[in-house]
Amino acid sequence: MIHLDPVLIRRLLIRPGAIGDFIVSLPALEALRTDYTEIWCAGQNVPLARFADKAQSIVSAGLDRLGLLPADDIIERLRGFDSIVSWYGTNRPDFRALVEELGLPFRFLDALPAAAGRHAVDFYNAQVRGLGAGRPSRVPVVQYPLVQRTFAVVHPFASSAAKRAPMDLFESIAHRLSSTMPVHWLCGPEESLEGAVRIDDLYELASWLAGARVYVGNDSGISHLAAAVRTPVQVFFRNSDPTIWMPRGTAVNVISMADRAGR
Repeated sequence: MIHLDPVLIRRLLIRPGAIGDFIVSLPALEALRTDYTEIWCAGQNVPLARFADKAQSIVSAGLDRLGLLPADDIIERLRGFDSIVSWYGTNRPDFRALVEELGLPFRFLDALPAAAGRHAVDFYNAQVRGLGAGRPSRVPVVQYPLVQRTFAVVHPFASSAAKRAPMDLFESIAHRLSSTMPVHWLCGPEESLEGAVRIDDLYELASWLAGARVYVGNDSGISHLAAAVRTPVQVFFRNSDPTIWMPRGTAVNVISMADRAGR
């Protein structure tokens, strides 16, 4: 009897986008795992792609050279995959035409939800059905070491000023929380706040957030990260739709600043 080795499927996932975009698509990405799975994503998100056999940034992979600069080495790497699922290049007809001409096994998916009322996690999960995916979770999870939850985290920043609740609101909340637990203010690489915690590696930050009893923040990627390690989250939304972009977790409370202003 001849025993044939099982056919190994090599899949590449190309997922550009900010922190929150990456986290809400984590269940879909994880459902697309095959015998060998590689992911190319934004550099800051690489530490969160722990489900993949290999992860690197889109820039370091050299994908941005394709169609613009000499890229024979990139083409050769892409030919090494049986399946390429890409949220990169969807709205670039020139890029799509090039990979079709090269005969590369790309499947392009829309990078952003188009319709209101449908959560982003559900949108991305629906995209991968029929692509040989497993059954995705409805809640993004970043695996973390179990630690005792002992403190509060206040992160008063977001990607734009329009998304931020007033600083005095965060100061008031921090003051109330400080009567029952230590309070740590948190800022990111491009933010400045005296005495605040700053952890640039997102997996290390996730592991630290897992020690929080409560997290308070705006509509931001870090709020999604806190929810993904099952920390109770209170998040303020000002100008984006929480039905699409609210963090999903075990205990998430959304406060609409539009509702607050109208009272």
